[in-house]
Amino acid sequence: MADDKKGATAVEFAMVALPFLVLLGAIIETALIFFAGMMMEHGLSQSAREIRTGQLQLAGGSPEAFRNSVCSRSAGLLRCERLRIDVRTLESFGGATSLPVDENGMVDVGEISFLPGNPGEIVLVRAYYDWPLIVPNLGLGLANMAGNRRLLTATAAFRNEPFQEALQ
Repeated sequence: MADDKKGATAVEFAMVALPFLVLLGAIIETALIFFAGMMMEHGLSQSAREIRTGQLQLAGGSPEAFRNSVCSRSAGLLRCERLRIDVRTLESFGGATSLPVDENGMVDVGEISFLPGNPGEIVLVRAYYDWPLIVPNLGLGLANMAGNRRLLTATAAFRNEPFQEALQ
C-alpha cells in the first residue's frame, strides 16, 4: 500500500486550489477596480468638457443630466445611482478642499454642490463612486468604506473658457 500513489495528485491539487482561487479572485477584483476607476476618469474628463466650454451652462444642464453623461461615458461599468458628482468654483487652483468624506469613509452628501461656474472661473469637478467588492474579506485592504466597499474618485480641475458672448 505504501507504493500506491493513486489520489496523490488530487490531494496536491486540493492543497493548491484554494490559495490559487483566492489569488485569482484578488487579481480579478483589483483589475476591475482599476479599470472602473480609469473609465470613471475618462467619463468625467469627457463630460467636464461640456462645463469647460459652457455647453452645459448654456443648455441649462442639471446635476442629474451631468451625472448621466458621466455614467454613459464610463463603458457601462457604473450604476448611476451610486455615482455622486461635486462641481464647484474655486478662487485659485490651490484652493481646493479635501474630499467631502465623513469619518466612516462615506461621501457627505450635504457637502456636494453643483456650481459649474461662469466664463473664466476655475472649476473643480469630482466624481465619487461606491464600488461594492466582489470578493470581500481577503485581507487585501481594498475596502476603504464600511460594508466591504471601496470609494473610487475622479477629479478634473480647469478654468472655464470665455463663452460670455454666447450668454448675451
